[in-house]
Amino acid sequence: MRDVAVLIPTLRRPESLTRALRSLFGQTAAMREIVVVDNDPQGTADPVVEALRAEAPCPLVLVHTPTPGVATARNAGLAATAAPLIAFLDDDEAASPGWLAALVDIQTATGADVVFSPIRGRVPETVGWTRDYLERFFGREGPADSGLIDRAYGCGASLMVRATALLGPAPFDTRADQAGGEDDALFAALGARGGRFAWAAEAWVEEFAPAHRATLRYALARAFAYGQGPSQTAAANRNWPGVARWMVIGAGQTVVWGAAALILTLLNRPSRAQIMDRAARGVGKVLWMKGLEPRFYGARELARLEGR
Repeated sequence: MRDVAVLIPTLRRPESLTRALRSLFGQTAAMREIVVVDNDPQGTADPVVEALRAEAPCPLVLVHTPTPGVATARNAGLAATAAPLIAFLDDDEAASPGWLAALVDIQTATGADVVFSPIRGRVPETVGWTRDYLERFFGREGPADSGLIDRAYGCGASLMVRATALLGPAPFDTRADQAGGEDDALFAALGARGGRFAWAAEAWVEEFAPAHRATLRYALARAFAYGQGPSQTAAANRNWPGVARWMVIGAGQTVVWGAAALILTLLNRPSRAQIMDRAARGVGKVLWMKGLEPRFYGARELARLEGR
């Protein structure tokens, strides 16, 4: 087994963090270390880590990063390990026993800079008619077979080669701390310099959406933010023709999928949720400007947890 560390950023989710860590303790692959990045100013992950330390099959490292933010947390985790291979697992995910071994096997076979996992979304029983849509939304589908692919997915449940994919001491852009999308910029830059992506079809992970996120409103806000990604990446590179292209595509998607969503809503069809998602992504491509990004992470999440 190659020299690999697993990073888990966390913000005040003790039960989810416990589940994520125990899923790593059951891996068939050896790990150099597990790094937990506590992104809570109050340092609430410490009791969880200490309670589980004796069960860990490798060193369990706790890093306290009191400034809430998804990119800040990932950068802090990277600074705490010198491992040449870095796997990321979110604190609301649980990895199957063969997850890490499958990721490393595909990276070895393909030489890819980043390898992504399939994810099964899990939502509370109370979500009603949106269940199928939300489970797909919080999941990740890809090719049936493992191998090189021509697109990137999200950072969670992935494996990266540090020397080629994670350049510099802080590869994740902290300007994305509150809205997310720090991985979009990283993968766009990697692709531009010839980086390669791969898919490990057997590296299964489950993602458990908490009740406050397992809603149509939250998912559509995230879909809007995902839609903003291509336009914002083009704007960051001052590729104004690219921005115009994405805005035209987004306008078309907004009109077509928006009309379809309206019809399906009038007919009360459950499939309207997926069509609303497509329309929201189209709107995001048009309204990509800074200041219009929804806030999901960091200070916003902490304020929600504290009832502010």
